[in-house]
Amino acid sequence: MSDMRTPLAKVRGLGSAKEGTEHFWRQRLTAVSNVPLTLFFVGLLIALSGGDFADVRASLSNPFVGLVLALFMISGLYHMRLGMQVIIEDYIHGEGLKILLVMLNTFFTIAVGVASIFALLKLAFGG
Repeated sequence: MSDMRTPLAKVRGLGSAKEGTEHFWRQRLTAVSNVPLTLFFVGLLIALSGGDFADVRASLSNPFVGLVLALFMISGLYHMRLGMQVIIEDYIHGEGLKILLVMLNTFFTIAVGVASIFALLKLAFGG
């Protein structure tokens, strides 16, 4: 069986959608960034265990802690969206359903991200 791709397409490593390699690297980049961010988050949870609401609010009002937690949420949600997109594209065969599920995946990620950032800001700035 012959390969129908052009030599340039073979070198770039792109499939028919022209974004396979970029998607792969974005998923790997977010996976690597999630390691220290998750370690920070777990460490923060351990440090705050047993504390009261005022302790949590004081920690989250620290700009460094707030920014790292926002990065944790954004990176984690983006990584989740990329992973779910691959699963949907690989295992859903109906084209209409596939498009609908990819759209819902994106909307769900945005909704969870907005709610998470809103909750973080509300806790950090007291509301």
